[in-house]
Amino acid sequence: MSETNETLFAAAEPPSNAADPGLRADTGGRARPRTRFNLPVRVRLFPGRHDAQEVGRSRLFVTCAIFAVAFAVVTMKLVDASLYDPARTVRLDDSRAPEALPEPEQLRADILDRNGLLIATSLPVTSVCARPPLVRNPVATAFLVAGVLPELNAAAVQAQLERKAEFVWLQRHITPKQHQALLALGEPGLCFEREQRRVYPQSGLAAHVSGFTDVDGVGIAGIELAYNDVLNERRDPLRLSLDLRVQRIVRDEVQYAMDRFQATGGVGVLMDIANSETVAMVSLPDFDPNDPGTASADARFNRATLGVYEMGSTFKLLTAAQALEAGKATLSTKFDATTPIRIGRHTISDFHALNRWLTLEEVLIHSSNVGAAKIAELSGPAAQRDFFGRLGMLKKMSIEVAELGSPLAPRRWSEVHMLTIAFGHGLAVTPMHLSNAIASLTNGGVYRQATLLKQPGGDLAGGERVVSAKVSASIRWLMRQIVINGTGRNADTALYPVGGKTGTAEKAMGRRGYDKNAKLASFISVFPINDPKYVLLVMIDEPKPRADTFGYATGGWVAAPAVKAIIERAAPIIGMPPIGPDHPARQMPILQIEKRPETRT
Repeated sequence: MSETNETLFAAAEPPSNAADPGLRADTGGRARPRTRFNLPVRVRLFPGRHDAQEVGRSRLFVTCAIFAVAFAVVTMKLVDASLYDPARTVRLDDSRAPEALPEPEQLRADILDRNGLLIATSLPVTSVCARPPLVRNPVATAFLVAGVLPELNAAAVQAQLERKAEFVWLQRHITPKQHQALLALGEPGLCFEREQRRVYPQSGLAAHVSGFTDVDGVGIAGIELAYNDVLNERRDPLRLSLDLRVQRIVRDEVQYAMDRFQATGGVGVLMDIANSETVAMVSLPDFDPNDPGTASADARFNRATLGVYEMGSTFKLLTAAQALEAGKATLSTKFDATTPIRIGRHTISDFHALNRWLTLEEVLIHSSNVGAAKIAELSGPAAQRDFFGRLGMLKKMSIEVAELGSPLAPRRWSEVHMLTIAFGHGLAVTPMHLSNAIASLTNGGVYRQATLLKQPGGDLAGGERVVSAKVSASIRWLMRQIVINGTGRNADTALYPVGGKTGTAEKAMGRRGYDKNAKLASFISVFPINDPKYVLLVMIDEPKPRADTFGYATGGWVAAPAVKAIIERAAPIIGMPPIGPDHPARQMPILQIEKRPETRT
């Protein structure tokens, strides 16, 4: 401090006071103020150069602090506006939005076959979506997204990104590699949602049984539709009665018959006689449930449970069972088949007429339409209707798929209807109806509703008796004789004795009558016939004649060989021991071969 300043400061100070502990004389004789802690205080009236620098630094620090606080406030506002502002929150009102989808850990229950093999399962996947208001450059983003997802068109993606919507789907169920590539784009307007995808490892093998779901996991067909809520709620797998090993065999052989006879479709059904569990159910053509959108309507149509058909001469087994159960006839009762039956403008005739009296057994062996009509006359229309009703042939089945066909029965069951229904015309049912009815007639006479679910412990409880055990044995006898001496010779096997009945029916064309060039060729069988375990039906839709079948496309030529092939391949798989020439069962009367004069099939 300058001398002048020091002088002025000294003049302003009060005189030294020794009694004041806050003042002390320095070596110059002047009193100096002391702080509370005895620190010297020097007051300068005019600051020097060093003090001006200190003031500048202080002002710079304060200015920087103000800017930092302002920047922090602005940053917080931006974050709040983009993420937390309720006015900008995306509302997912679309029913397909992620909030409406199951959580990945709550996957839809698996569907298994009877042996635990996977038919349907769900996998967690990622889907990509977008929030258009947050997309910075829709054109560039669309180009980049389309480069990662080749299924998408850049123009279509751009249109989605420019929509006036808070949320849009871009692609459902992308791969992990695609997910990572989209994340690397760094586009804040893209979003990702965790979902689940239904997968069918067997492809089309059981497509008509399992059905399929839509992209949101909602059942659309088959078991998936019928058990939609159950599959979403349960954690344990749903176990079906199907055996995929047998299913594959049935599908292969039905497809082979279709290809060989250039047919338009086919059905194969294998059913456990004891509890009506469906071990195999095939409808061809079929489709891949992993990609149902590419399937035709014909491929998605379930011929086994939804299609209704006049099943032809297979109905003669039901006609015979009715007469035997009612006590109207025995196996040896004779019927006049010497001439066709004429009712008004309708004529009932035989395909290969023998023009003689036939026993009930011979009516079945030679598949006489005239003889079957004469058998039905013994009971009348009312009794026939009642009997068919007790076999479940007049109402929709309650089997566990969504696609179920209602039988087409006459409103007024007249005498004409009675005669034609006796040999399989005038009443249309599904192949499952027929399989279930024959199982009931050959299992001892008890009707049990067919099922696609595996029964715990092979439950045999319940059921309604429709024929006596004696009549059931007679039906098995008739079926065996048809294979040994009649139209079913091509179904017999060396190691697994078969009984069965052929059926060939012209397809109905509504009010225009029947198409003589479009037939249904079928064969319904039971094996082993000495101790029945399974019913097997094969039906081929519109087969074409071949030279090596002598121009025939009937059930005996088309469907019976397929039945034989299926039994020979499937019986060992399902644990059925062979019944060879030296087996004790060969001594049973039903297995004794009594060759009779051959008739044309």
